[in-house]
Amino acid sequence: SPQPKIGIITAGKSYLDTRQALADLGIDEQAAQDIGLRLYKVGMTWPLEAEGVHEFARGLDEILVVEEKRQVMEYALKEELYNLPDGERPRVVGKFDDTGEWSNKNRMGHGDWLLPATYELNPAQIARAIASRISHYCAGHPVEQRVKERIAYLEAKELVLKNIPAKANPETDRIPYFCSGCPHNSSTKVPEGSRAMAGIGCHYMVLWMDRETSTFTQMGGEGTTWIGQAPFTDEKHVFVNLGDGTYFHSGILAIRAAVAAKVNITYKILYNDAVAMTGGQNVDGPLDPGMITRQIAAEGVGTIIVVTDEPEKYPDDYAWAAGVTVRHRAELMDVQKELRELPGVTAVIYDQTCASEKRRRRKKGEFPDPAKRAVINEAVCEGCGDCSVQSNCLSVEPLETELGRKRQINQSSCNKDFSCVSGFCPSFVTVEGGGLKKPKKAATSEAAPPALPMPSIPSVAEPFGILIAGVGGTGVVTVGQILAVAAHVEGKGAIVLDQSGLAQKGGPVMSHVRLAERQADLHSTRVGTGSADLVIGCDQIVTASRDALSRMGEGRTWAAVNSSTATTAAFVKNPDWQFPAEGSRGAIEQACGKANVEFLDAGSIATALLGDAIATNMFMLGYAFQKGRVPLREASLMKAIELNGVSVAFNKAAFNWGRSAGHDLAAVSKSAMPAKVIEFKRMQTLDDVVKRRVELLTAYQDAA
Repeated sequence: SPQPKIGIITAGKSYLDTRQALADLGIDEQAAQDIGLRLYKVGMTWPLEAEGVHEFARGLDEILVVEEKRQVMEYALKEELYNLPDGERPRVVGKFDDTGEWSNKNRMGHGDWLLPATYELNPAQIARAIASRISHYCAGHPVEQRVKERIAYLEAKELVLKNIPAKANPETDRIPYFCSGCPHNSSTKVPEGSRAMAGIGCHYMVLWMDRETSTFTQMGGEGTTWIGQAPFTDEKHVFVNLGDGTYFHSGILAIRAAVAAKVNITYKILYNDAVAMTGGQNVDGPLDPGMITRQIAAEGVGTIIVVTDEPEKYPDDYAWAAGVTVRHRAELMDVQKELRELPGVTAVIYDQTCASEKRRRRKKGEFPDPAKRAVINEAVCEGCGDCSVQSNCLSVEPLETELGRKRQINQSSCNKDFSCVSGFCPSFVTVEGGGLKKPKKAATSEAAPPALPMPSIPSVAEPFGILIAGVGGTGVVTVGQILAVAAHVEGKGAIVLDQSGLAQKGGPVMSHVRLAERQADLHSTRVGTGSADLVIGCDQIVTASRDALSRMGEGRTWAAVNSSTATTAAFVKNPDWQFPAEGSRGAIEQACGKANVEFLDAGSIATALLGDAIATNMFMLGYAFQKGRVPLREASLMKAIELNGVSVAFNKAAFNWGRSAGHDLAAVSKSAMPAKVIEFKRMQTLDDVVKRRVELLTAYQDAA
């Protein structure tokens, strides 16, 4: 501004969020010049370069410092400007307003923060802070009304969101959970009367499961808290979970400390052959079970036992440490009972490959894929849920029948761990030597019903926000990447931010995609509060979460939501769990406006047509495209699918079937029907029920 009055100093991610906040407030470069606003981006936050900030501060009445966490730049700026003469020294505010950090109101943080020092800042928070400081400077300018409207909208949105708990409810919300067939489903169990401590890794999620596991430490501190506790308790022994990646990083130091302290503790070293929590990368260096046994034996660990799902894979001359024995994972409970009675430090090495890694490697042909499937005979199943208790597996799902709720195995997500059969239930059938039968309608080509009209393509003259919300492990991130690559193919600007890490399989995953004509038009990496133009709701529960709802704006956001009733982790322990359909549906309709939301059973339709539930998300993308809600050309999306290089024909077919559903949902649903199990019709009279039961019992045994 030629006559600057107020300045903003920021850095890094906060700079992008500040640019987005200014854009949301309607403050472009011309408006900034008119109201006397100046923006300064710091390249290195400490030490703060003095000459630049003095030049920036010249002539300003006030400076707002926008930074995350503690006020590093704010303190440095105040120090630099403190000795300026009166009349040249601007006010500096940041974490607190004019009352300052040490006023009675704000002493020790017991007051209203202007910008919080915890968690991260977002454009909405920054916009409110900016609005509170510039009201005097923009009085009478056209931007004043736009600022008031945006702040009023944010406050109204926040008022609605306050009624939604910030913390997930395990009974109704989707929370991260062990993958189907995850080794941790079995390895984290402890015998009755014992308890375990958690560590860093996917197995950390055991803390919200019924596994007698509590407390955790930083990476490399696993079990060290027991060193301090042990002398002051009657408890004689604990187990500690320790992942192989953490062990290699620094966990061996905790084992060394436990040996030196002479405490009674058993380390369960979970060797799953991957750094699964962060995406399945290899452990940083050479590591195998034999090496682990030799290392910890050299550190002074006493009895060491290896348990594995494949004991036969180790030859007799394998390089174990002296005295190491190998047993089947079915004996884990017996092994733990033996070790908890021994003094000193002992260890179990639980050797089983990460389930997600198995799936990835099988797709590449790098891991054995046994021609074997576990299925449940619904006629025999009594719905007791013991298979869920035995396996802790999300692929054991409810099946609603006329005789009540039974169980079924989701063959699309099953990773062939087979823990579910260990309960010796007569309803389980193991099928060997075959594969899954594809439905007759399964598409192996790119073809879809012809003569689909090409939809209109929305403009991205203004940044366009897309939110994809779904379940981890189903391809949510893939859809986000497809959109971003397609935008790149068209020469458009694109930013994509994926929620990943901490084993989000089974938990909520969102992909934020922002598109514009130019990359320079995009600032914040996330879709802002109420700023989503399109929501692809691949899962109804996740789409109705507080975070997702905050991105939706009534009258602006259009949403396509998959209404398939996929179970959550709560079903594993609660056999009577019910899908929260009405509550989640109402929340989405309220956030977008009822006329702007379309629900469809995409999961059932896509599975019936293509033979695999993994097609659902790409089907949803095709549906949204045909509705004219995706601001990209079909050719670009097809090219992006090709560049992705995974199941190209399958994904194109899923996209095209989604397009067909967007054009005529009833016709596509009818096409899928022959491949679906015929649903029963509920009996209306007692006589009907009795007659049907007599028929069933007679067929089962005889009329007598």
